[in-house]
Amino acid sequence: MFLLPLYDDAPKRALPVVTYGLIGACIAVFLWQIGLPPRAQHAAALSYGMIPAVLFGHEHLPARLARVPAWLTVFTSMFLHGGWLHLLGNMLYLWLFGRGVEGALGPIRLLVFYFLSGAAAALTQAFISPTAEVPLIGASGAIAGVLGAYLVLFPRGNVVVFFWIFVFVRLITVPAVILLGLWFLMQLLSAVAADPGEPGVAFWAHVGGFLLGMLLVPVFRRAGVSLLQPARTGSFRMAPPRAARQRFGAGSVPSAGRGAGRRGPWG
Repeated sequence: MFLLPLYDDAPKRALPVVTYGLIGACIAVFLWQIGLPPRAQHAAALSYGMIPAVLFGHEHLPARLARVPAWLTVFTSMFLHGGWLHLLGNMLYLWLFGRGVEGALGPIRLLVFYFLSGAAAALTQAFISPTAEVPLIGASGAIAGVLGAYLVLFPRGNVVVFFWIFVFVRLITVPAVILLGLWFLMQLLSAVAADPGEPGVAFWAHVGGFLLGMLLVPVFRRAGVSLLQPARTGSFRMAPPRAARQRFGAGSVPSAGRGAGRRGPWG
């Protein structure tokens, strides 16, 4: 089974310059990473990734690797990625959910919100395993904060998901509360089951970023932007993949008409 979220129906107020800027910055840094020799790539992860043991003073990097203060790696680590799949997965989620959140917060507030969520995510992972020597890299903690904000703003919004199992291929509109709720549950269960000191996905960072995003969005939203906004389109609709071309042209899920609010699970 293969699931891939494609686009949503959240309102976009203006060009999401910060969302696109963050995506561009992450791509630029990754291209710099892969342009380095293998040993230099590893050194970059140690220098700019967040290492809990170094952050809390349990260990110290050699002088040649200590290129920035340890506290600054909480932020520099957000722009590093471990491979193309790591980068593309993160950037897809930032593009998909960041645009709606930027419309609700505004560009400057989104930027501050993003870095606060990313810092909270990194520190959550660090506090869970303060002596870990594995560098934490990736934007997923900050993006988890964006997902948490999206859930509070648009719980009944719909996300079109590409669904593929064997020969069955469809586009399905799934309510954000289900999609993001399941995502968070998976992160939480994985965090509880994983050894936080071992290499792998930093699940606690995802949990921390997501929860802080939910808590911060009521403070960071624009004046007049409501929380828990109502449904704009119908849920659980199916369409063949060729419908994506028409829907992408509109930039969001097409309206289901006046009855949209009665078609979802909250009707």
